[in-house]
Amino acid sequence: MSCARLRISGVVQGVGFRYFVYDVAGDLGLRGWVRNLPDGRVEAECEGERALIEDAIKRVRIGPRGSHVTAVDVQWLAQNPNHRAFDIRYF
Repeated sequence: MSCARLRISGVVQGVGFRYFVYDVAGDLGLRGWVRNLPDGRVEAECEGERALIEDAIKRVRIGPRGSHVTAVDVQWLAQNPNHRAFDIRYF
């Protein structure tokens, strides 16, 4: 199992991006969370098989209709035993 934190830049707020990431994670059976950041980026933490996380990263680089992703910064982390499902977080 692997865990990655993604910080997605571009036009990614106000276009359903968190719900898109939620759906991608559900399709791939990933655990973790996604949230908007105050600086206009979206942040997600995904845990699961590394190949599945890499697939999620590819999909996130494309994003949903109406979005325009300019960068996806990926930080690989240690596993988090608190991830039980995939959630949308709100500030």
